[in-house]
Amino acid sequence: MIRFSLICEHEHQFEGWFRSNDDFDTQKKRGFVDCPTCGSHKVEKALMAPAVSTGRSREKIALAMGEAQKQALAQLKTMAEKVRENADYVGDKFAEEARKIHFGESDPRGIYGEATLEEAKSLAEDGVEFMPIPSFPDDRN
Repeated sequence: MIRFSLICEHEHQFEGWFRSNDDFDTQKKRGFVDCPTCGSHKVEKALMAPAVSTGRSREKIALAMGEAQKQALAQLKTMAEKVRENADYVGDKFAEEARKIHFGESDPRGIYGEATLEEAKSLAEDGVEFMPIPSFPDDRN
């Protein structure tokens, strides 16, 4: 699943999950994507930046969880683990490798790694599809 940041014609921002970029496009054409605030069907993808590792200490975010949140978190962790298990880790060469795959210079394959905010913006401008993988406090890198 891919999480897109979305924005409607009235500049209401929200998120949506889709199987692929094509899935988003299909749902949008069929009128299934609408703004939860105003109901507008004129929705576009907003620029998203992946999670970027800066090497600095991370802030801790607390979440008081009920059973539903614990189940959702477990599913999210499982998804992130499956993504990592089925992709090649390319470290700080993520932007370079993603661009090579996008332009057909390398064989298509799943990859993950780190990118700077500038690299992420450049990839998005080039039309390279990517998404941040959530990291969790107990992840061991």
